[in-house]
Amino acid sequence: MSSRPNISCLQEAKRVAIFGGTHGNEMSGIMLVNMWIQNAAEIERNRLVTKPFISNPRAVEKCTRYINTDLNRAFTPENLSAQDVQGLPYEVQRAKEINQKFGPKGSSDAYDVIFDLHNTTSNMGSTLILESSTDLFNLQMVHYIKKVMAPHTCSVLLNEHPQLKYSTTRSVAKHPIGVEFPPCTVEVFRVQERMDYPRDTNGNITAMVHPHLQDCDWEPLNQGDPMFLTFDGRTILYEGASTVYPTFINEAAYYEKQQAFMTTCKEILAANAIRKAFK
Repeated sequence: MSSRPNISCLQEAKRVAIFGGTHGNEMSGIMLVNMWIQNAAEIERNRLVTKPFISNPRAVEKCTRYINTDLNRAFTPENLSAQDVQGLPYEVQRAKEINQKFGPKGSSDAYDVIFDLHNTTSNMGSTLILESSTDLFNLQMVHYIKKVMAPHTCSVLLNEHPQLKYSTTRSVAKHPIGVEFPPCTVEVFRVQERMDYPRDTNGNITAMVHPHLQDCDWEPLNQGDPMFLTFDGRTILYEGASTVYPTFINEAAYYEKQQAFMTTCKEILAANAIRKAFK
């Protein structure tokens, strides 16, 4: 006697935003969004409002990551609830504007989905980023993208780490879905730890990413493998007890965040079948 899979009902998704330029020097999203602002035919769908949007126009104009502070870290409760905007960093003011336009964050009025398009200087390839292992919409969407649309090498980064998770631009949206999907599983790389470069007592970097690790995003790093090469030629080995899968290796924008790479572990997430809930 066969058993039916668990099925979850979610409300139909009606509004989707596509953000480019959250970081003003990441050009792929900027070019795509500007193209769709001029002609949205490629992203239009029946019964769905799709809004292309440049999220940090001043940074885009200057082709810099940000003006005062990272917009992709600015959507904190403290920033979004600030009453007096005078004197606030530009990106905090912009976060409040975005939250008002596409949120408010956590409310029933928020956009259903926000796709936030980014580039990286590391060798990660196409990557999808999840912020919850229990969000059925995200899991089903990622499974669909990987199966139908994305390159074979598309990886999924899961960041639920309480210290390393940050308040992203896309976190303004909620995540229901308007189609039916069967149960699925998704392989993800769960964020574990931020690894800094070796530094001296003055905080100066004293080593670079080892050539054997450079450009090896998503590949296993085992105990005893080369991790850093000091400027005087000494190899620093990975001493962790278990195998990890580094990513964001030598990302240029993360020097200021004191991060040489991020370690992850592999997991398989399962999602119920989901269908639209009719009113």
